[in-house]
Amino acid sequence: MLDAHFRDAVAQPDQVPDKETESMLSEMGALFVMLLVILLAAEVFTNALEHLGEKLKISEGVTGSLFAAVGTALPETLVPLLAIFGGRGTGNAEVSEEIGVGAILGAPLMLSTLSVFLMALFALKKRGASGHLTPEKTGLKRDLNYFLMAFGLAAVAMFVPHDVPAVRGGLSAALVLLYFVYIMQTLKASAALVKEGHATEAGGAMFLARLGLPTNWTTILLQLLGGLALLVYGAHGFIGHVEATSELLGISALLLSLMIVPIATELPEKINSILWIRKHKDTLAFGNITGAMVFQGTLLPAIGIALTPWAPQKEVLAGIAITLVAAAWLRFWAGHIKVWHLFVSGALYLSYLAISLS
Repeated sequence: MLDAHFRDAVAQPDQVPDKETESMLSEMGALFVMLLVILLAAEVFTNALEHLGEKLKISEGVTGSLFAAVGTALPETLVPLLAIFGGRGTGNAEVSEEIGVGAILGAPLMLSTLSVFLMALFALKKRGASGHLTPEKTGLKRDLNYFLMAFGLAAVAMFVPHDVPAVRGGLSAALVLLYFVYIMQTLKASAALVKEGHATEAGGAMFLARLGLPTNWTTILLQLLGGLALLVYGAHGFIGHVEATSELLGISALLLSLMIVPIATELPEKINSILWIRKHKDTLAFGNITGAMVFQGTLLPAIGIALTPWAPQKEVLAGIAITLVAAAWLRFWAGHIKVWHLFVSGALYLSYLAISLS
């Protein structure tokens, strides 16, 4: 009987890998499909956004830093909110809060390191390592100044004890106010930038116009909303399959939310910026990323400070430190950025991986 039991125990592992492999291949296939949906959505969205900016006669900085940044930031904004509020009243509140905190802090980390590096990678072939990237510098500096200020405050809030809620509440309110002031300054700068030749210009005909429809407010908004809906759908589906894959690999909730979920949720920004950098629309490409960094470095940490433990942990502090270093590096070179400068951002992301996985 023991021999029979031993034979069953030995035979069983031969069957398990087959099921696990099948599940893994199924999840990878679904990830690929969702990635194609996001790629299509990004093309539709950026095409409509360029026509909207041209129609409104606004600068590329406003189009990239506000419209594109907030629009494409919706998927990663929903993840921490759903995690934090969805976990309340359940037995998984602590895990949900970990996912929420990780997603809030992981998004700016990915944008300032991996997303910036991917832009450089796609610019390398045409411009070379010493080639210049020429985003409008005043807008880039403004975005990064606000982000560094906001993310610094969010880092300080981690060390404020929970028994002084007034201080934590004050820091949370300051972050919300900071984003409001940022919007006002960005809009105020638009008119002058348009006069200087930085107006948004569409690179080609609108996709709906190619189907015989006129290019007017109705069709622009229709295509914009359609592209945005596809982005949210694709990112949401991608997140679900990434989480399923991570469960098969056995990764903790905090590590998952810091390292894996942001890769999925930041895909819209990455792809939009890559599309724009390939078309030499550097202001739109950078604005899309740095504008999203400001949005995610102010409003989302404000929610995290108010509704989660928001306490320092090794992975969290490492992520914050590397994010601030990456943003400061980009701010230092703002105005005369070369392609190779952005490869440093990629190295910083690898450093974070090494620290977390160790």
